[in-house]
Amino acid sequence: MKSAVVQLPGLNRDRDMIAALTKISGHEPVTIWQTETEIADDIDLIVIPGGFSYGDYLRCGAIAARMPVMQAIREKAEKGVKVLGVCNGFQILVEAQLLPGALMRNSSLLFVSKEVKLEIVNADTDFTRTYEQGQVIRCPVAHHDGNYFADAETLKSLEGNGQVIFKYAEGTNPNGSLNDIAGIINARGNVLGMMPHPENLIEHAHGGKDGRGIFASALDVIAA
Repeated sequence: MKSAVVQLPGLNRDRDMIAALTKISGHEPVTIWQTETEIADDIDLIVIPGGFSYGDYLRCGAIAARMPVMQAIREKAEKGVKVLGVCNGFQILVEAQLLPGALMRNSSLLFVSKEVKLEIVNADTDFTRTYEQGQVIRCPVAHHDGNYFADAETLKSLEGNGQVIFKYAEGTNPNGSLNDIAGIINARGNVLGMMPHPENLIEHAHGGKDGRGIFASALDVIAA
């Protein structure tokens, strides 16, 4: 399967993401710049990596969400192409209204960089099929605005429809996120946003391979 990584001014995890996708799929992803208005038809997975797009001015992801490339991504998502947003990528997807809710300042009001534990709440998705339901994995986080919030009706819908994919487990919630939510998927099941960085835990050199399954699932390859 062919993947693509979006590059925006201020993102700093694009090289990490490119390396992860290359290692897992055996093929280097194409890169997509902010001003592009079309995405090739043979792309199966689009990834928006983490960082600080446009310096996080206004709100995290607010400016990036209004760049031309996001309309192209929206059109691909509507056709069923898989989209993954990690950290700032998650914030961008929320700002672009491709995912519901909001990502607010961490409850501690501090930037947090540490390892957390994630529970696989829904293993029956295109991003989690290589995991077991209820499995707990390790994953690093690095963010200042990861406190997920949604109104009661939206939250009930997300949890009732199996759209909450990851939750912080074993008391490791680093940001005060509502109901320990760490990652959600859209109703169609092809757009995933998550705050933790699975691309930084895919091989033994990283200290473990717990994050590898997310990419292996999305790329439909064996999670070795």
